[in-house]
Amino acid sequence: MTLPIERGLAKTFAGHIHWRACGSSANGGPVVMVSHINQQSSAVMVELLQALGPHFRAVAIDYPSHGHSDHIDWQPTIEDYARAVIEVMDALGIERAVAMGEAVGAAVSIALGGAWRERIDKVVLINTPYFTDADTASRDIADIAKVRPSDPTGFPAPRTIDFLLQHDPEHAPMQPTQSWMDRINIAQLEIGRDRWQAMGALARFDTLGGMAALTCPVLMLYGEHFIYGRHRALLQAKCPQAKVAIVPGARFCMSWERAEDIAAHARTFLR
Repeated sequence: MTLPIERGLAKTFAGHIHWRACGSSANGGPVVMVSHINQQSSAVMVELLQALGPHFRAVAIDYPSHGHSDHIDWQPTIEDYARAVIEVMDALGIERAVAMGEAVGAAVSIALGGAWRERIDKVVLINTPYFTDADTASRDIADIAKVRPSDPTGFPAPRTIDFLLQHDPEHAPMQPTQSWMDRINIAQLEIGRDRWQAMGALARFDTLGGMAALTCPVLMLYGEHFIYGRHRALLQAKCPQAKVAIVPGARFCMSWERAEDIAAHARTFLR
């Protein structure tokens, strides 16, 4: 049986933040706050919410300017996204939680665990990205921009799955379909011209410093073929208590394509 998804809005410093939730805390499991990938929204985390739901209360937000959250006209930081998570927790009466996220969402979860230790008990990082320096960040983001076409006004242009596989296979799941691509197209259209805000925030985030600031238990999950997985030893060295697990045959968008695997790792880690 597929668990239903709840939805709502929470008033925060960045306007109204939209959230999706699944499951109940009545089973004794912790609340899991889920943060999404760049240029997407909580809509791409529905499978993960439903995989977590039988054991946990799982809540995913849309970042400011993303999904159905209010748009902002200023460049946020990863810490701003983390604050939005905390203020949604406040609005929903959630005192303590586990932080979980993929890619940009992993950075948000790092920030949550380091800055809100009294609210975040554990951190689960999925496909954590890492730029070795500012020049690398600029080059990587520029390369991504080349394969994220826009119309003449700067508004995102829809892509076919064939376009993605030809030009940007590293950011595709292992079994990509046009229906998955359509969900990404919709998410980017919802963000509009603000779609680079999250990458701008990630480029400025001190990932290594954030890892060093974590004192809680940490689980780092990597898809076997994830492009930034080569940096996992460096990140773990900054956070020695972190446990690392590799998901065989997985790549990007693991929280969508391998939701059941992630939920299984979470059950073991959060038990």
